[in-house]
Amino acid sequence: MTLIQDLLSQIRWDESFGKGNFVIGYYDRKTGEIIQVPLQQMQLTPNDHFFFHFNDQEGRTREVPLHRIREVYRNGDLA
Repeated sequence: MTLIQDLLSQIRWDESFGKGNFVIGYYDRKTGEIIQVPLQQMQLTPNDHFFFHFNDQEGRTREVPLHRIREVYRNGDLA
């Protein structure tokens, strides 16, 4: 199993791998569901190895711990 930090680094630094279309699925404690977010909507803060941010459908900024990521899809396939 690949650590999410390692996978995010590979997406960022490996040009051929990073050209894919990525979708991140994280566990939402409030709904008990996996929420999927396109990688392009994610905001990663440099040197923050614990959270990512994105704007939800209502325009609110959400902060999600990286340890809640359960799925990563590349071009529709589970990575």
